[in-house]
Order: sequence, then C-alpha cells, then structure tokens
Amino acid sequence: MSGKPQYDESAVLTAATAVFWRHGYANASVSDLTEATGLSRSSLYQRFHDKDGLFNESLQLYTDRVLTRMRSTRAQTAKASIEALLREFLPKESDVKRPSGCLISRSNVEQEDLTAEGKSAANAAACQQRQVFLDILTRGQLESEIEPHADVDLMAWYYFGVLQAIVNLPSVGATDETLAGLIDVAMLTWPQRHK
Repeated sequence: MSGKPQYDESAVLTAATAVFWRHGYANASVSDLTEATGLSRSSLYQRFHDKDGLFNESLQLYTDRVLTRMRSTRAQTAKASIEALLREFLPKESDVKRPSGCLISRSNVEQEDLTAEGKSAANAAACQQRQVFLDILTRGQLESEIEPHADVDLMAWYYFGVLQAIVNLPSVGATDETLAGLIDVAMLTWPQRHK
C-alpha cells in the first residue's frame, strides 16, 4: 500500500536505541543509524525528520522499558521492594550483548549536545526513575513502615543514586560481588522504626 512504511518500526527503534546507548547521541552518526536500522537516509528523514527525532523516540522506548521493569519489581514491604528493584538491575549473563551503562544516564551527561526537546526528555526520564523510588517510599511511610519524620524525598534520591551506580559502575570495573555488596550497604541505611 502506498505510503505505508516497508519496515518493522519497532525493530528500527530497538536498533537505533542500541546505537545511541553504545555511542551516545553526539557520537552516533546518521551512517551508524542507517547501517544498524537498515533504513535508507531518505526513509530515516521521512519518518523521523532528523537524528534528533530518532533519538527522542529511541530514548522514549528505552525509558518505557526501564520504567516497566522498575514498576513490576515489588515485594511485601517498601524495604524489600527497594532492595528487589536494585537487585533486578544487577548485571546478568544475558546482558553481555547489551551496551554498558544506561542510556538515560548517558543522555543526561551529554545534555550540552542535545536539543531542547532531547534535554527535556532525558531529564524527565531520570525524574521518572526517581519517582518510582519515591512512590515506594511514600507508600511505606503511609503504611507506618517508615518513620513519619524520615525524609523520603532524600531517600528516593539516595536509592536512585545507588541504581545509577549499579548500572554504570561495571564499565569502570565494578564486579558483580562489589555491586551486590553495594546494595547490602545501601540497605543498612534504611531508617529503623522505633518501638
């Protein structure tokens, strides 16, 4: 049918996401993207308008997948949910073929190279990740698992920071054991309920 794309858009976005994840926005060339996606330059520009358009949709796809994974990891208590969420992102053998690090983190580091829309999307993605932690912690406070005076907003920043370490430090040599130990230490900071 005329006008209908002759390619799998989901596969194209997945391939483009891997390019941006591996090389970053600035170092991902249009040639890299056409080679990975199988699109011609004209098809890429017709569908996504430019590299920025493809990046923004790729980042959205990646963000949606990460948030779905984060939100689906729950346990009986807020503390157990936070720990389970952090452990969910420990490196797995199946991750070997994936680029290292996190596209959201990488994009925020590269903000000076992004368009205003890209900056906004990268920032929003990180804020949404932190919000997942805040939602769990707020629920724990409402259910009296966490002391009323505990600063759950600060705790959300802290555990979000631990997550960033888990996904990014393997690229500088952190071992699986080190990362698991990092989670153990992070959970020791959990505020205790006073009887």
